[in-house]
Amino acid sequence: MREEYKPGSPEDFDRLYRTAYPRVFRTLTAILADAEEAEDCAQDAFVQAFQAWSRWKPDAPAEAWVHRIAVNRAISQRRRAKLRTVGELLRRIGRPGHGPDPADAVTNPDLLTALRSIPPKLAAAIVLRHYHGYNNREIAAALGVSERTVGTRLLQAATKLRQILEPSFSLGSAAAFSSDKGESLAKD
Repeated sequence: MREEYKPGSPEDFDRLYRTAYPRVFRTLTAILADAEEAEDCAQDAFVQAFQAWSRWKPDAPAEAWVHRIAVNRAISQRRRAKLRTVGELLRRIGRPGHGPDPADAVTNPDLLTALRSIPPKLAAAIVLRHYHGYNNREIAAALGVSERTVGTRLLQAATKLRQILEPSFSLGSAAAFSSDKGESLAKD
């Protein structure tokens, strides 16, 4: 069920913040691979969103709109950031415990390193799909691209991640990364 928000309403923005912040933060943590950077980026994104709140148009879900702002800020931040060594990355985030939650895979240091090595737009699509469970339409709204572009990015990201991670890590079949309805990306 989609939350209803009124553009410009401070109470609705507060509700959006409480609802969306944890997911936005986790997305940014996966993209930036640094919790402190992710927190700063999330806060900046919500400040930017609040400043534009009266201009938000409810044609897309508010959470997707905030995700789009946050992901764009993270992409810009990541472009500016110098590459970090794997050792420094591991020191910052530590090794995760082994839990039954499949979302725990995103905290795998090898996966985080691999996500940082692929283009940010591809990493964002993978994180929104497999960590947050967004469908192609929601990812498209969050990233401001077409659903077809989302499918292409998911396929490209899966291919690149498999090349980097195999055989030590499996993301599942290629079909899991393509369109929601099993559409072929080659057809028009």
